Amino acid sequence: MTILDGKKTADDIKNEITAQVTIMKSNGEKVPHLAAIIVGNDGASLTYVGSKVKACERVGFESTMVKLPSTTSETELLNKIKELNQNDDIDGFIIQLPLPIQIDTQKVLMAVDPTKDVDGFHPENFGKMALDMTTFIPATPFGILELLERYNVETQGKHTVVIGRSHIVGRPMSILMGRKGFPGNSTVTLTHSYTKNIAQITTQADIIITALGVPNYLKAEMVKDGAVVIDVGITRVADDSTEKGYRITGDVDFEFVSKKASFITPVPGGVGPMTIAMLLKNTLLAREQRKARN
Repeated sequence: MTILDGKKTADDIKNEITAQVTIMKSNGEKVPHLAAIIVGNDGASLTYVGSKVKACERVGFESTMVKLPSTTSETELLNKIKELNQNDDIDGFIIQLPLPIQIDTQKVLMAVDPTKDVDGFHPENFGKMALDMTTFIPATPFGILELLERYNVETQGKHTVVIGRSHIVGRPMSILMGRKGFPGNSTVTLTHSYTKNIAQITTQADIIITALGVPNYLKAEMVKDGAVVIDVGITRVADDSTEKGYRITGDVDFEFVSKKASFITPVPGGVGPMTIAMLLKNTLLAREQRKARN
């Protein structure tokens, strides 16, 4: 069994990006600039955006955090997005989700300039991804592809089962694993809350990608020997024995499933660190594309 070490792989990617930024600086070029909009004071969102800002510092990017109060109206947020769209200094920006209830998330994501949409959520970028065209791939699916590629996990002709159909992970993953090329060329089954007999389907899978957010959902008896298991789930579970009072748990019952898997991602330290690394990679791509257009 091989652990797909997202922490180490993300560090490798950050080092590669740092080297590219160093060359850009020595050539007197503008370095990539990532902005993040956060509405409200959600603790997890603030921590996540903070880690993105730190990651930018580490690789030599410029970064801007735009903090707006939870009472911000949809119109005010749309005006801020318009401002970032028109700011030539910003190469890419993200809007931290979830947004407060008074704001229509879909409307907001639609307002982002697709050439700056480094989260890959805009329908134009999602459509291009579905058509195998060059575009921004959502950071978490992009991170999973990168892990599979760097660990040389065979995907061609394999049966991939995706659990969960969110627009952020499940749906894009099902498209990407079925695309031509590597990683891809697998036969994909997309399962969700209405799928009957999921265990019957997962036991036939060569690759399982689970993004449900249900702690320890995938049990050893649901997995065949030698399967590749990618765990995207991250849930805080109360645990008084820890200093923080909780522990981070994935969708996979890691202790027992890892005994059967050929490759498996841990939680934490698997897919999570890859998400931020690929966001940086998308921002570098956005900078290069802007340079080519100008």
